[in-house]
Amino acid sequence: MPPIDQITTFASDQPVLTAIIAVFALVLLVVAYFALRAIQRLAVRFYHRHVAPRPAEDVLTIVAASIATGVSAQGMWRFSGDVLGFDGPLRLLLFAFIEVAVITSAVRARRNMRENFSAGIDGIAVWALTGLTAVLSSMDARSAAEAVFRLAAPLVAAWLWERGMAIERHRITGRSRINWRITPERALVRIGLAEVSDRTASEVDAHRRLTRVALAAKRARALRASGASDRKMRVALTKLDRAMDRAVEHSGLAVDSARQEALLSQIGALYNTSALIDLTPPVPWAPEPEEPARSSGRPAVAAGPSALRPPVDDDDEEFHVLDVPPPIVDTARRAAQIRAAREYWDKQIERKFVPRADDIAHETGVSLATARECRALWKLEPKAYALLEAAFREHGIVDTGTFPAIETEHVLTVNGSSPGR
Repeated sequence: MPPIDQITTFASDQPVLTAIIAVFALVLLVVAYFALRAIQRLAVRFYHRHVAPRPAEDVLTIVAASIATGVSAQGMWRFSGDVLGFDGPLRLLLFAFIEVAVITSAVRARRNMRENFSAGIDGIAVWALTGLTAVLSSMDARSAAEAVFRLAAPLVAAWLWERGMAIERHRITGRSRINWRITPERALVRIGLAEVSDRTASEVDAHRRLTRVALAAKRARALRASGASDRKMRVALTKLDRAMDRAVEHSGLAVDSARQEALLSQIGALYNTSALIDLTPPVPWAPEPEEPARSSGRPAVAAGPSALRPPVDDDDEEFHVLDVPPPIVDTARRAAQIRAAREYWDKQIERKFVPRADDIAHETGVSLATARECRALWKLEPKAYALLEAAFREHGIVDTGTFPAIETEHVLTVNGSSPGR
């Protein structure tokens, strides 16, 4: 038995040991608390810097690719030990060298894509190294199912990386890498099972019936002009009458003013096809010829939106224009002016107003001669032709380029303003 004095000494020292242990535990708790706070701050900072700015699909892509890379690395760990005989620190250092090379090539390919809009040789290296590590890790598989799994995991990681690159490339450049000529959508449109636009079935059927009426009318008119026999004329008129009956019955042609206008537009375009061969459209990239200034020494005035409008007499059929030589315009500026003139023309046609050549020249800055040429070409388009045809049919007004008048909602509109204004 221990002496009485040792027992007494141990009993007297036990509160001291308990106090020391308590202090040590308290210090460990304080250190653990600050360590957890530091880890939390680092995690929050990492999240706000690297995770929050990225879209959710990019974050999920990185997570899934990391898991797949881990599966591939585990297969290489077994391969390096069972096949290569690596053990200890050597195995730990060398088992994942291919995975590190894959990640390095992926980072380089992303940098090349951001700088040169192409992954380059590093993108090819990602797929080559991924295939290599997939084959090597599957060679040490214990079953066919395990081999397939180890082959699939690296390829899944490479596919996710490729899709992430494609999305980022489209986000940077605004275009996809390739546009296939043969797609399911194009094939369905080609065989007539799908529509290019978002028209309903009734709109498509009405358009086809109106087109049949317009083509039948053109056929009958051509036969009459060529002096065809009575039998051919009767057949053509019968087809025209049958197409008109079906259009009135199934498309509401008799009561729908929009479809009546569409039919007139189609007929106007079909009847005036031969007028296209007589047009001389302007060349967008040809500079306008320079004309010498007048002998009076008056400087040439540039035609543009801020230039003075030449006086126009609406009672005559010709322009009385100040003798102002057209400016010298380079190719790029002339093309831009013609594009602006086209936009102005389309906007005015949507307002059911056919602008004059003088209006086009004044609003867009093109020369008057160019405006006349463009107007002569554009007024043969279906919408503009329908407006001019309606003005002539309802009010007997002939378009001369200087005095167009269009009926809009039963109100006669002259040059874009109603008479009461």
